[in-house]
Amino acid sequence: MIDPRTYAATADLLRDRVILVTGAGRGIGRAAAIAFAAHGATVVLHGRDTDRLAAVYDEIEASGSPTPAAVPLDFETAGPREFDALAGAIEQAVGRLDGILHSAVHLERLAQTESIDSAAWTRLMRVNFIAPLALTRACLSMLQRAPDASVVYTSDSHVTAPTAYWSGVAAPKAALMAAMRAQADEWSRLPHMRVNAVVPGPVASPARAFTHPGAAPATLPSAESILPTYLWLIGEESRGVSGQIFGCSTQAG
Repeated sequence: MIDPRTYAATADLLRDRVILVTGAGRGIGRAAAIAFAAHGATVVLHGRDTDRLAAVYDEIEASGSPTPAAVPLDFETAGPREFDALAGAIEQAVGRLDGILHSAVHLERLAQTESIDSAAWTRLMRVNFIAPLALTRACLSMLQRAPDASVVYTSDSHVTAPTAYWSGVAAPKAALMAAMRAQADEWSRLPHMRVNAVVPGPVASPARAFTHPGAAPATLPSAESILPTYLWLIGEESRGVSGQIFGCSTQAG
């Protein structure tokens, strides 16, 4: 198998595909949405900040890439009705769905485990664990109809190496990775469907700035530099690969 970190995507890799990107207003989600569109995809932009979504929408449209769609939703408060409505809006707007990149994230201040109260745990679990699974479930019928469907979850290096003060990040993502692997096994009878995860590693992003406020962004890889892994996983050349977790950075987290 190739090294996804050095994958060179063809210009039309995602032509005629519709890809939903959550957390597309900034950071890795924004960079991935722009890259997917540049490689031919019709991108469905999700986020809770409509101004940020509008800015990404305009940038994609101005580039000459396929016209995107936008579906705002706050994962912190969303329930089954809202997730089903979002999936319905996608089907009504573009008629199909070939893939999902789950890059939306909610972070709380780093703290000792006993200092995280139940309200904070609820926010962390709703956005980082429940929402990705609930949205995939809501979109499942469209993914099942796609000739080649790929779902990509976002993980974190602290899942496999949890350290002090990082339980709020590690615990929801660890649960998500367990669910991803179970989902991959459940989908193993469906050769046109796959699900994997990415550990981005340290990159210059709003999430990194929040958890490491003293770090200089110029010392970190850009979000764009890690996109080969995402392009490989969301495109057809990763067909048959499922239930795996891929790192796309060489730096320690």
